[in-house]
Amino acid sequence: MSKLLFIVNDAPYGSERAYNALRLAGALTTREDAAIRIFLMADAVACAKKLQKVPQGYYNIQLMLDKVIRKGEVALCGTCMDARGLQDTELKEGARRSTLNELADWTLEADKVLVF
Repeated sequence: MSKLLFIVNDAPYGSERAYNALRLAGALTTREDAAIRIFLMADAVACAKKLQKVPQGYYNIQLMLDKVIRKGEVALCGTCMDARGLQDTELKEGARRSTLNELADWTLEADKVLVF
């Protein structure tokens, strides 16, 4: 089984980096031979904020993240959350606060690391 780590840095909206990271991660969740982990850093921590409301017809990062949460793991940089005033209670179910040490562990365990 391939262990894949996605590190996402960009905000959920404004650029399409988070969108493309989650599109690829979502596609890979359909593969039996892939284990997916996502680590959200910097402005990407906003990807896991619950109760997002976007204009009709626009992609919803929160829904895209759900697909990965069902089959993989999603963690957020706690320092980045604190810097942006994002509380644990504001996170969608299945996403959780983490640390740089856990990211270091995940990086060493991964077969591939993709950075967006």
